[in-house]
Amino acid sequence: MAAYISFEPSDYFSTVLYTGNASTNIISGIGFDPAFTWIKERDGTNNQEVFDTVRGDDKHWETNNNNPEATESGAFAFGSDQFTLGNWTPINGSGNLTVAWNWKMGTTTGIAGSPSITPTGYSFNATSGQSIIAYTGNATSGATIPHGLGAAPGFIIVKNYTAASRDTYIYHQSLGATKRIYFNQSDAATTSAAGWNDTAPTSTLVTLGNNEAVNENTESIIAYCFAEKTGFSKFGDYTGTGDASISPFIYTGFRPSMVIIKNAGAAEAWRQWDDKREGYNSTNDSLSPNNNWAEATGGTAQGIDILSNGFKITSSNSEVNTSGTEYIYCAWAAFPIVSSNDTPGVAR
Repeated sequence: MAAYISFEPSDYFSTVLYTGNASTNIISGIGFDPAFTWIKERDGTNNQEVFDTVRGDDKHWETNNNNPEATESGAFAFGSDQFTLGNWTPINGSGNLTVAWNWKMGTTTGIAGSPSITPTGYSFNATSGQSIIAYTGNATSGATIPHGLGAAPGFIIVKNYTAASRDTYIYHQSLGATKRIYFNQSDAATTSAAGWNDTAPTSTLVTLGNNEAVNENTESIIAYCFAEKTGFSKFGDYTGTGDASISPFIYTGFRPSMVIIKNAGAAEAWRQWDDKREGYNSTNDSLSPNNNWAEATGGTAQGIDILSNGFKITSSNSEVNTSGTEYIYCAWAAFPIVSSNDTPGVAR
């Protein structure tokens, strides 16, 4: 059955490429007012920087380390269908090729649920199934926060952004609420109740354990929550074959705009592809969320093909295709198979 949606994915997720100029740089044409922007220099080793409207302009944290939030005055400001950069080198170095992934949220009042922790700020979008929730931890197992999505999140990124040396904690529905895995590390998933209190998210609430990464007392924490939306987003898993010639095909119901993959069973790097950077099937360029590496190109990109209805692994590399190993993935759409404009999605 075709995965049909009534909205265009590009109204809620957008990848934008730009070249840094070490001066005022207005990056426009995003397609919406971004609320969550993640930036990586492609041709160098500057860090992966995350900005959001709930914490505010100029405030950033990094997916590839455990540093707390920092503020760079004049470095980054959200705007209408754009963001504006200053002369801060990690995101606007002169001549640097750079990629920005952007999500739209936008609703900042009326969140549902009766949580035990009241958010200090939030922005959510139930149509596309994505939200940003800020809160103060209380170190109590079983504490709850709202997410605003109207459906259980399948993927959550949580960052304790005021305490030093705190890893970025991930919930993924294929691993479940008894497992933990970190975005800034290559470690395999492990069993722990300290993150999610062994309790899966509901249609209104996320349950927390007492781990300092997700619920440290008096610290400020931010959660980025994503619920699956048919034809727009998918959070699943696959099993590796160890053989590029009989490698897995993963059906998503859309042509992916971005794909993130992690070997859940071994210490391997996270990998990330999108359909805007250079490279084509089977050499789509990749980056690594838990590393500051420049993008891998050609045969070193660890290979996926971006197809009209999903993606196919094209490598036997252990980061994406070890025999019998579970891999988790996150994908957002460029085009559904069929959408409200009757335009079919095609392979890259």
